[in-house]
Formats: sequence, structure tokens, C-alpha cells
Amino acid sequence: MPDMSQNLFGGALSAVIPPNSKDISELREIPDNQEVFAHSQTDQSIIIELLEYQSQVQDAEAARYHFEDVAASNKATENNSWEVRGVEQINQSELSLQECSSAWLLSGAQLVSKFNEEFTTDILVTFNDPVSIHPLSTSAAGNMAAIPWMSQDFQTLLKSLCLHDPGVFG
Repeated sequence: MPDMSQNLFGGALSAVIPPNSKDISELREIPDNQEVFAHSQTDQSIIIELLEYQSQVQDAEAARYHFEDVAASNKATENNSWEVRGVEQINQSELSLQECSSAWLLSGAQLVSKFNEEFTTDILVTFNDPVSIHPLSTSAAGNMAAIPWMSQDFQTLLKSLCLHDPGVFG
């Protein structure tokens, strides 16, 4: 089955979203600067977020900045329960979003991609992949035969992200 791009932010961007995705905006209100997708059978989720450009940090350090910000929002910094396992640059030639000056993949407790481009907006894409689910969680009773998203699904989304309307950046 060929990969199909899905419109994001009212068609201003598009990307290949992994299979078995549920658009969470169909279930609850999502901020205008976010697109949120959840795996239909696991607790995995992907959040695509448009953020204010952070000029004080560049490239790999910008990926770390946003990762730490997400960790702080999740209160993971309070008990130091997060770590950066690696930061790697995604080659420009592999990206559909040619308007960005650099793209970085950070792996740790969460996966975060930081696109730093000319529109003074940062695009943060987060892949949440739970390591374990408590046996009493309602998710534990889910389909054990479910095929989870893999890192390759996430990278396909990142590399397929396309800009159709620069007006989305204000």
C-alpha cells in the first residue's frame, strides 16, 4: 500500500501519518498550533507542534532545548527521570520540507524532531512510545496483537513533511 500524505493545519502542511492513526481532534479540542494522532490500539502518539522560534539556541542545541521543555511540561525534570540518548541531523536531501535550514532527531524518553527554518517558527514533532503500561491501566487490556509504530514510521512522517502555505507561520 503506498504512503498517503495527510493535510495538516488546514492544508498548510502535509505528511505521511503512520498506519492505524486516529486524529485526536475528532475526539477532543486540540490547540490550533498542534496536530495530535494516536495509534488506534496502543498508547503511542505523535504530536506535531508549531512553536515560536528560539533564536538563542541553534541546531542540535535547539532539539535539546525543546526536549527539555517537553520534559519540564511533563514534570520529568523534577525527579530527573529523563535522558538524552542521542541527537542526529537528518540530511537535507532526505527531507521533503526543503524550506527548513536543518532538521534534528533527538531520542531519549521521548523522540523529538526540531525543524529550524526561515519563518521564525519551530516545528516540533514528538513521538510518545510508552516503555511499559501498568497492568491496571485500561490500555493494558488492549489488543496484544496490535502492530505498534516503529522508529521508521516516525522518520517517514518527518521526512515527508511538506509546506504548502507559508501563511501558517504568521
